[in-house]
Amino acid sequence: MPDLNTFPNTASVEEVTASIHEKSYAIIHDVLDTSELACVRDELAPHFAERVGGSDDFTGHKTVRFGALLARVPKVREMVLHPLIHGIAQALLGPSCSNIRLNYTGVMHLEPGEKAQTLHRDSGFYPIQNPCPPLLLATMWAISDFTQENGGTRIIPGSHLWDDKRKPEPEEIIATEMPAGSVLLYIGASFHGGGANKAAAPRTGIALHYALAWLRQEENQYLAVPQDLARTFSPELKALMGYELSTVNSGFVDHQHPRDVLDGVPPEGPRPIGPAELMAADNAINRLHVDRAEAVGRARHDVVAPFDR
Repeated sequence: MPDLNTFPNTASVEEVTASIHEKSYAIIHDVLDTSELACVRDELAPHFAERVGGSDDFTGHKTVRFGALLARVPKVREMVLHPLIHGIAQALLGPSCSNIRLNYTGVMHLEPGEKAQTLHRDSGFYPIQNPCPPLLLATMWAISDFTQENGGTRIIPGSHLWDDKRKPEPEEIIATEMPAGSVLLYIGASFHGGGANKAAAPRTGIALHYALAWLRQEENQYLAVPQDLARTFSPELKALMGYELSTVNSGFVDHQHPRDVLDGVPPEGPRPIGPAELMAADNAINRLHVDRAEAVGRARHDVVAPFDR
């Protein structure tokens, strides 16, 4: 296996972001300590009992999945705002938006005997051709150790720069290996997929994805989290969920700020929906220029790495 693109938890936002732009991905070690991992595992445990594996090859017949983690797993509310990880998401996505959003929360628990997943792009459901500026930053938090043997996420470095006609080759695939408590970060246009679990124990990861605020969120956070619970969240977490304007005059409710509506602020005193600082941020973003459109299909490739055969 090639050397992986790894960083300590003392790395700066700037150096990790620059490396992800070049290589598609980065791994940061020791983001969660032993006590934090124990907390996450305790909060996950009750939900595994009510779940079974998927029903198709893509989601995995021996992979337990569930989402709505802001409601189900309280520790995730801290994880999505971790200063280093959240800072990298803002730095990577910020040039193309005024704000970022939490796009998806989910558990990927691969039982022994699971097969390798089809290689895909997480940003594939947006009808924007590749290559393009980053639309998503995906993060996979290792709740158990990730190894080549137990299905640690497969990824193809540099594939976020490929056009839609470029197909992966088996020898281009690498396996993510990282100890529990580490985080894998990758641009959403990078080809990746869960590996085959040939080990005797499950492999557990938590996926927390960020996106440009003007894109439709993959997971509907407004239905995933009851409003009574959302009202108890910090202003920063409410904003990340989507109770914030994505830019000037975008995302309001009856001409009121969405967080005011959530929190029950009387209509006679709402905050403005076109504040000067948000207009300044809007004017500073890099706007996409689209000069053509064609049907190129959504990229999913059944390419198996040599070490998964």
